[in-house]
Amino acid sequence: MTTTTTSTPATSAEAPVVPLQPLLHDEVVVLAAPTQVWSDRHGTVGTNPVHGYWTGDQRFVSTVGVAIAGTDVEHVATAPHGAGDVVFTGLLRGLDGVGADPDVRLDRRRTVRTDGVRELLRVTDRLAGGDRQEGAADLLVRVRLTPDATSMDAVKAGGSAVPVPAVRTADGGGADAGRASWTAGSVDVTLTAPGADLVLDDGDVVLTWRVPRDRVVEVGWDCAVVAPDAVVTGATTPRTFDAPAGVDDDRLRRWLDRATDDLDALRMRRPEGEFLAAGAPWFFTLFGRDSIWAARFLLAVDTALAADTLRVLAAVQGTRVDPATAEQPGKIMHELRQAALAIDNDELSLPPLYYGTVDATPLWVCLLHDAWRAGMPDAEVEALLPALERALAWMRDHGDADGDGLLEYVDETGRGLANQGWKDSGDSVQWRDGSLAEGPIALCEVQGYAHEAAVHGADLLDAFGRDGGDAWRAWADRLAERFRAAFWVSDAVGAYPAIALDAAKRPVDSATSNIGHLLGTGILSADEEATVAARVVAPDMASGYGLRTLSTTAAGYWPLSYHGGSVWTHDTAVVVAGLQRSGHLAEARVLAEQLLAAAVAFDFRVPELHAGDAAAEVSRPAPYPAACRPQAWSAAAAFPVWAALR
Repeated sequence: MTTTTTSTPATSAEAPVVPLQPLLHDEVVVLAAPTQVWSDRHGTVGTNPVHGYWTGDQRFVSTVGVAIAGTDVEHVATAPHGAGDVVFTGLLRGLDGVGADPDVRLDRRRTVRTDGVRELLRVTDRLAGGDRQEGAADLLVRVRLTPDATSMDAVKAGGSAVPVPAVRTADGGGADAGRASWTAGSVDVTLTAPGADLVLDDGDVVLTWRVPRDRVVEVGWDCAVVAPDAVVTGATTPRTFDAPAGVDDDRLRRWLDRATDDLDALRMRRPEGEFLAAGAPWFFTLFGRDSIWAARFLLAVDTALAADTLRVLAAVQGTRVDPATAEQPGKIMHELRQAALAIDNDELSLPPLYYGTVDATPLWVCLLHDAWRAGMPDAEVEALLPALERALAWMRDHGDADGDGLLEYVDETGRGLANQGWKDSGDSVQWRDGSLAEGPIALCEVQGYAHEAAVHGADLLDAFGRDGGDAWRAWADRLAERFRAAFWVSDAVGAYPAIALDAAKRPVDSATSNIGHLLGTGILSADEEATVAARVVAPDMASGYGLRTLSTTAAGYWPLSYHGGSVWTHDTAVVVAGLQRSGHLAEARVLAEQLLAAAVAFDFRVPELHAGDAAAEVSRPAPYPAACRPQAWSAAAAFPVWAALR
């Protein structure tokens, strides 16, 4: 997944100020894709650049300030009620009577739906009520919102807010009191606030309620959005998956419940069906690799989402050669957005429909096979066989661009992703001494995916009476032979597959989590699988909170490096599943228990990634502060962990 490069803050007065990606680890998100709201833990919107009301990649409100009776709100609790609903509780101590007990509380309920945001302020006052004194002051509630039109990529790159003007659409009287509208990018926004006096003040929308001070006072507002140009939309039908029943381990049960709720909130639609958006806040859209892995993790409890995901991706499968978008016939796309995406402070630019991924195509084939084995109806599988044949052909005709029997990638434009496996940051493929490998790059795990896709694609062709099965099995055999001859290296710990071959076909010799993805793909012998299984649970790789992306023996290791020492939840879960499939159940349980420990530390909403510090040295894993949370394949990782610990 694409990350934005962050720069070290200046250390001298003369150094230039460099825009930085906002940090997320202490912030609160409420979501129902494609809508999300980010705030601080008090519920305040506007103290962090990522804060605001969002739909898709478009922010439409950047700040929300609440003032009640001129007194401070002192926060005491934040209580989520599912992914799309949260209550922030505070005290209005300036309104208290004598004594130590708090007398007046504010419960601020924020509810997010696919097409908007509703906030309700509930003031409960035990000093007010029927015995209210004649002439007692009314309760004055004032809310100030800033309409905004900043794009997600601008916020991620550290850019400034883009306020937009609102238009008052009611005269302040009658049932329509408190109504305004504005346009944020291509999104139309309508704000309603029943009973409020609405004025426009220096670009802000100011809502004021003056109500009798009573036992319970409730006021609120609603922002509804319409996004006619959206390329993906929210899913409003009931989900097809649920957490498994009868889980005795309270930790695992709580993770599964939280994960299921988060995955429900990440569901999105295209005309062909539903899929899981990659993650909040940066990736609220369709990603080939992410959506495939998340659906694959859920196959133990649901095949319907996998079937929809397969159809959605098949509908935009490549049909032509286009270097600008990295499209090729049969290729499965990387990401889909409404507009081009500038990343790394505009050094790179990805087109709205971008195909720069080397692994999504074989993974699509693997998902189709596994979904069929898990119970996807034959008729639905058969309808996708032409897409299967095109995907297999892509591996042979385009994925292996130089004809050496391996799949490799290179960005032909200089404006796309330099690395096109799941570790797609610029420094993710490095030698043991920390220097970067030069492409074209042939990643080790991609060869495993391709081998599995060829063999299982052949099984599908045979099962449905189509030609080509034997040819693809022979292709897979040649791939395995080429891999065995080219990839194996060793260090002081022992032998292991290199992360990749570089442009000169030299094995890039750092030890990485990528090797664990080879397990269960069939590309390794039983002895080789045993060697890899032992390495992924060795102390240099297994942190105690999951599998590090890079061994501590490598010069480039850093526990907070995006792909060079951190722990990615989905990455560990892929390896857990591979360990199970290859018969290494004890090792699978080791890594599953480590992920479960991380889930507890993150209150069961496991982020995209966290630091790779050893559990023996820290009492809980440090967050990677810009990580998505929730993220589809991190949430779905609870299911392979459950399978390993049953």
